[in-house]
Amino acid sequence: MFDNVQGTKPLQQRDRALLEVLYGSGLRVSECAQLTLEQIDWENSVLFIHGKGNKDRYVPFGAYAQEALEVYLSEGRSFLLEKYHKEHNFVFVNRLGDGITSTGIEYALNQVIKKSSLNSQIHPHMLRHTFATHLLNNGADLRTVQELLGHTNLSTTQIYTHVTKENLQKNYRQFHPRA
Repeated sequence: MFDNVQGTKPLQQRDRALLEVLYGSGLRVSECAQLTLEQIDWENSVLFIHGKGNKDRYVPFGAYAQEALEVYLSEGRSFLLEKYHKEHNFVFVNRLGDGITSTGIEYALNQVIKKSSLNSQIHPHMLRHTFATHLLNNGADLRTVQELLGHTNLSTTQIYTHVTKENLQKNYRQFHPRA
């Protein structure tokens, strides 16, 4: 899917940054839509997120997200704001330079999915789900994932703990003395 969002056009740059931030940080689509420039701490590679239920948290972002954001903010976003004479602090903008909505993000990502060879049943929340699953499958503890996702209850995070058969077998062979 990431290979389908390459290019130098402003909306291609935006869509690449959206994908990298959503997958790389596990944000909700609504949190991504409301993200402002002031919420990005470039020095520490973290986002300050105003989450669901007015709960604030810090969420790290990786090198791929940082690179995509830097390109998009310096080129694509700047172009759209100048073209339509807009001034605001929203990170992600629509084709007219206004702050993008959650619906706008969902539409943009659905267009990316349609262009890829992926199943059309994929939806934007799956990026958050995949973020959590990959962390857990690679050894992150449940409490850390809970914090990153902004969940109040650990039971909500446990939804993401389904373990792949492959990972189950690997862990069994690695940790059981009679495997």
